[in-house]
Formats: sequence, C-alpha cells, structure tokens
Amino acid sequence: MLDRWGSFLARRARAVLVLGLLLVIGAAVYGVGVFDSLSRGGFDDPDAEGRIEMAQEREIFGNRAADVVAIYSSDDLVADDPEFQAAVEDVVAGLPDDAVARVTPYFEAPPEAGLVSEDGHHAQVVISLQGETQDDFLDSYDEIHPLLEASADSGVEADVAGSYAVYNDVNEITSEDLERAELISLPLVVLLALLIFGSLVAASMPALVGVVAMVGALAVVRLLTTFTDVSVFAVNVISLLGIGLAIDYALFVISRFREELAALPDDDPDAARTAIRNTMNTAGRTVLFSGLTVAAALASLLIFPQMFLRSMGYGGMAAVVIAMLASLTVLPAALVLLGRRIDAGRLPWRRHRAVSVSDDHGRWARLAHAVMRRPIAVLAVTVVVLLAVASPFLGVKWGSVDHRVLPEDAPAHVAADQLREFGEETSTANVLLQGVDAAAADDYIARAEGLRDGTTAQVVAQEDDATLVHVTWPGNSQTEESQDLVRDLRDIDPEGGSALVGGLTADTVDLLDSVGAHLPWMGLIVVAVMLVLLFVAFGSVVLPIKAVAMNAFSITASFGVITWIFSDGNLTDFLGFESQGYLDATNPILMLAILFGLSMDYEVFLLSRVREQWDKTGDNDLAVATGVQKTGRIITSAALLLAVVIGAFATSGIVFMKMLGVGMLVALLVDATIVRALMVPATMKLLGGLNWWAPGPLRRWWERYGFREEPAAAVPAGDDDKIPVGA
Repeated sequence: MLDRWGSFLARRARAVLVLGLLLVIGAAVYGVGVFDSLSRGGFDDPDAEGRIEMAQEREIFGNRAADVVAIYSSDDLVADDPEFQAAVEDVVAGLPDDAVARVTPYFEAPPEAGLVSEDGHHAQVVISLQGETQDDFLDSYDEIHPLLEASADSGVEADVAGSYAVYNDVNEITSEDLERAELISLPLVVLLALLIFGSLVAASMPALVGVVAMVGALAVVRLLTTFTDVSVFAVNVISLLGIGLAIDYALFVISRFREELAALPDDDPDAARTAIRNTMNTAGRTVLFSGLTVAAALASLLIFPQMFLRSMGYGGMAAVVIAMLASLTVLPAALVLLGRRIDAGRLPWRRHRAVSVSDDHGRWARLAHAVMRRPIAVLAVTVVVLLAVASPFLGVKWGSVDHRVLPEDAPAHVAADQLREFGEETSTANVLLQGVDAAAADDYIARAEGLRDGTTAQVVAQEDDATLVHVTWPGNSQTEESQDLVRDLRDIDPEGGSALVGGLTADTVDLLDSVGAHLPWMGLIVVAVMLVLLFVAFGSVVLPIKAVAMNAFSITASFGVITWIFSDGNLTDFLGFESQGYLDATNPILMLAILFGLSMDYEVFLLSRVREQWDKTGDNDLAVATGVQKTGRIITSAALLLAVVIGAFATSGIVFMKMLGVGMLVALLVDATIVRALMVPATMKLLGGLNWWAPGPLRRWWERYGFREEPAAAVPAGDDDKIPVGA
C-alpha cells in the first residue's frame, strides 16, 4: 500500500504539495474560530450522585451554593463602619439578576454565620450564580467579576474566592502558559533540529509539519464542536502532541530519506523518487503504525463520562492523525521536489560529513552487543532501579482541583488565603433528604454529627417533603479524611426516605469512583488495540506483549516521580509550586493515555528496523544490534526535541499542567534511554527466535495479509518523470 503511495508521490509530488497547502490554508481559516466554540467546564460526571443532588436541590430550593465568596477588607475600617458597609451595599445593589441567583451579604447574615473576621477588618458576601451547567456558571461569573470591586475611594479592597474563581484563573493562566510554552519550545526545537540535521532546509521541515498538525487539528476540533461539547483544554494537548509528534515523524521520514538518498549515485536523476518510495515503504510504514497506536491510546479517553477527559482524547487524536497525514503527504512531496537540496544550508562543520548508513558497527550497536552479552544482569538492574523509582506511587493519595493548583499570587489563591482570617478551614456537604419526616431528619442530623469530632449539621431549607441539610467539619475538602466522611454520610440510610450527598468533597469522591470504574476498561482497550496493531505490523504475538510490559516500566517510573514531587511535596521551591498533598485524579489518566502512545512510537520505530534486518539475515543478535544502531541516534534526537516541547509545559504556573509536563518528561527520557537502549536489547536477546513467534494460523494469516514491507516497484514513466529533481 505505502509502496504504491510512494510511487504516486514520486510522480505527483507537486500536485500533492499544492493540494496539501491549500487544505492547510482552508483549515487555518476555519480553525481560527474554534476558541469561541470551546467549553470551559466539563469536569464532572453528569450521572454522579453529587451532580444529581445539585440538580434536584436547585430544582426544589434554587441555587443556594456558595459559588463565589467576595471578601472585602480594609486596614482602617471595620465591617460595622458606615463607610465600609456602604461600599459593600453599592456592590451588592449593582449585581445583575440574570447572573446572580442569591446573595448573602455579611450585614444581613446572623453572627453565627461567621461572615465577619475576628478583627472586624474583613467581611464576606456569599453569592450563588445563575445557570444550569458549569459553562453557564462561568459565564455568570465573568459577568459579575468586574462588578465585585468596591469603589476606589472607599478604602475597601475586594478579593474573590470560590470554585468558579479558581476555574476562571485556571483557564486564564493555562492560556497564558500555553502561549509561553510555544514561544519557548518552537525556537529551541528549530535550533536543536538544526544541530541534529546539520542543514537549514532539513531543520525547517519538522516545524512545517508541526504547523500543519496544529492548524489541521484545530479545524477538526472546531468541526467536532458542532456535534458535541469540547473543552478548551483540548487545545493544550493539540499543542503538546501536534508539535511533539510532528517532530518525531518528520525526523523519522527525513532521516530515512537522507539515508536512502546517500545510498544512490549522485548523478541518478531519479534518486529522489527512488528514495521517497523506499522511505514510504519503511519509515512511512513506521509513521502510519505509530500514528494509529498513539491515536488508539488516546481514543481510550472517550469512555470517560467527564467531558474534560473526552476532550483531551478528541484533541489528541486530531493532532496525532493530522501529524501522521502531514508526514505521509506534504512532507514527502516536499522531499521529492527538494531532492538532495534537503541538505542545503549545511552548517560549516557538517559540510563534509556523509549521512551514516552503517549497520552494526557504531557506538549504539556496540552498546547493544554489550547488553546482549549480559542480558540477565542488565535486565535485573534496570528493573530494580525502575521499580525503586516507581515505589512512591504505592502510597499515592488522590484528590481534585482546589486553589492550591494556582500560583501563590493568583487572585483566587490570594483570596483563599484571606479566608484564614475567618477561622480554621472547614468543608461542607449538602445533603438533600426526601420523603422523610421531622423525626427522621433529626435522626439523620444526629448520626451525621456523630461521625467525627467537630462535625455539625443543620437544616437550611425545607419544602414539602424535601429537607436540605448542610454538614460542616474542620479540614480541607480534598483530604482523605474528608472523602471518608462523605462516604460515611452516604452510608446513612434515613428512615422512610432517601438522601443525596453533594458538595466539593462529594464531587471528588464521585470523580475517584468514576475513574476507578472506567480505568480497567481503558486499560483493556489500550492493551488490546496495541497487541492487535503490533501483531499486524510485525507478525509476532511475543513482541507486542513485551512492548506493553516495557512501556509499563517507564510509565510507572514517571508516576513514582510525580508522586514523590507533587504529592509528597519534594522540590517545591525548585519547581515553584505549593504541594496539595495528593495527585489530581485526572492527571495520571491523561499521562497513561498519552505516554502509552508515545512509548509505542519509539517501540514501533525500533522494531521496524529490527524486523527489516531479521527478514534479511535471520540473525537475532545482528538484527537487534542493527536496529539499535540505525535508530539510536534518531530516537535520542526525537526524544530530546520532544522533551523540549513537553518540558516547556513544566514551566506552567498551574500545578496539574506542571505535573503533566514533569511526568511526561521523565517517562519520555526513561523510555528513550533505559528502556530502548538497555531493556529491549536484553529481553530480545533472552527471547531469541521466540521474538518472532506466532501460532501457525496467525503466522499464515500475517504472511498473507500482514502489513509487510515489499521491494519498491519501478516508477512508471510519465510526464512528471521529466521534471528535474529539486525543480
């Protein structure tokens, strides 16, 4: 298939390139409007108990949640001073009814509500927003946020806390961080590509493919928004994978093209066409299967009910598929037209260096042979080291987003710190009792207060047979103790009726339960698809299993590192963040999907060269050493370039974005070095001929239908053959 496509490219390179560029221009025009179509919410499971409680509570009582907490402060005035109260009254009077469902200012609340600080210089206004969805609430927040500032001459300052203030800051800072990451990574990528390729023209190709991937993926995501909701965070993964995989795929294709070109006579007028056909049949095959495996891994995110996670899958799949298509169309077409001019603009110290076409005599081959002389020792040491690195993950604690994901100077973080002026931190659950009488409600309250010292419960609203109870306890809403308390509340069965428990902690419990329920299915989907695709690519049932096991080591090692850093609180000063004492439950899910795909990227590239040599010689040691030699420098270079892109995300001020960047960076470097250079040669040596084993029926099926490399066919004569290479 790819041999025929390579022949078509050789004949119609100019037409393919022109058509591709026209499609890119059209995608850019269409995709630029995607940002107005993206959702900013989607962090919850619509079918979770907490969401059901919230919906029913609002239907019966209206919205009574503390969505926004405006904190008013003055160094000179206290809350009882007329000037202070007048300034706050002016703010409350100016809040629009279409954005605000309920307002509880400190001067209308009873003293026991605790809306005035002990020193009197700080006071709260609690606001419930209008809306049905998280997007609606964020829109309402956007409308009232500018109105919460007190007049400049009042001497009263305002800070805004609450979950929607946090979400708003997360969205704004993430957008700024994304722009900064691109500004940091793109120039570094071009510079490193120049050092790797040694020529200006070759170094510009990965950037070209990266731009095509990002532009095309944004257009695809905008198209998806006409059918389903897509989170704004999809843009982050598009930037990450669009640039990252475009670099990988361009590096694979260009390196193989230069290698094939170097093996042909300089005076061969058809050298570029022959080289591109061979490149498509080898590196093109690798890119195709790599793209399919990465996309399949990301598709596993679609099984989660949280729109935020599904959107990461949509964005990632779009970026991967477009990067793959660009590397198989626009890039090879450009290479045919450039021909040997792909090396134009060589750096001075690279002008006389030939492209390496060595097999098993270089430094990477020597490393592979050294590993294969002591495979058991190498494997034992690397396994022990990686398991030790992964060990902190055994004690991981889970939570969700709160103000500590933000930088310390972020407005919502500053406001949350201001809440300490009102006493110790407390958490609240909303309990909706239905079908219970007064005695049963009192019994529920008594049992709730007996769950833990310091827990209080009180009725805040009643309507017919519905009773709304607020349960309050000391401590942060995301701790394991708070999560356990919510679970205990849900275990209380009110006599004669039902109880639904909601609130921030309940949302976290629901998230963890949802992730735990869907994670095994995600893993099953990823592993099953990988096993099938790798069998189709290599005709072995052993290598796919080995590949999954190898990838598990690099991924669990990265999980251990992020647990040690972000949950246990190490390196906080160096990385510039405040530890929450737990990991956000969604981050490892994203890392698992992305990293499993990226790990397979390098696995497919390495095994393709090993299989190529095995088919030629049938010598396992020679095949492994040759494969490592031919891919070692390229995989290391690709990992270095991708590390720059991923590492830029580690500079984010948002903790979960920083965690994603650090975790992926660790996994990438472990995978490209320890796994590919040490563990893979060691295991392939121990397995020997079993590497390529498959049961008889499967082997016969693969020999007949498998995606095997075939000798390149001659290019039929045609008008395009008269076009000089490089024209």
